[in-house]
Amino acid sequence: MMKVGITGGIGSGKTTVCRLFAQRGVAVYDSDAAARRLMCAGGPLAAELVRRFGAGVYRRGRELDREFLARIVFSDPAALADLNGLVHPAVAEDFVAWAGRQSGDYVILESAILFESGFDGFVDRTVAVLAPVDLRVARACQRDGCDAEAVRRRIAAQTDDDTLCRRADFSVVNISLDDLGPTVDELDRRFRFESRSVSQHAD
Repeated sequence: MMKVGITGGIGSGKTTVCRLFAQRGVAVYDSDAAARRLMCAGGPLAAELVRRFGAGVYRRGRELDREFLARIVFSDPAALADLNGLVHPAVAEDFVAWAGRQSGDYVILESAILFESGFDGFVDRTVAVLAPVDLRVARACQRDGCDAEAVRRRIAAQTDDDTLCRRADFSVVNISLDDLGPTVDELDRRFRFESRSVSQHAD
């Protein structure tokens, strides 16, 4: 089965793009949601987090204390690298197992850090969702109720659109929902065709 990675910065609308693919019958794996699930107490990843960051990483041994963890990793680059080194491989392994249980021509991995995390090594095609910065700021402020300057700082800390565009196999400019549907339809047809062509050659 073909695997497609979709990425984009804050306010780009990558989740909207993924939702449109889902409406067309494509299974979508949300890497952020998966990371939260895998980091819950009781699993093998939780044990690794406690071993690295201490028992205080879980409140009463059950609930992940995200503020506690954030204070550690955002003040210590080595700690952040260690956290990513634990979480990213666990998510990648979970994605591969999940993809193996799906049906259809292809599946989608949604990740804001597709390239930074190395998740692009687990997919066959990559798509970058792009949008003008001012539009991204407006979307994020409306969605999260946050300050525009705070959003701009987050955008500045992320991989820029030019780099994403160069690294990805395909780019989607998300300005209008009306234009987005036909773009997703075109990519959906292409991915289905490529997946079926590979399957036929394999047979």
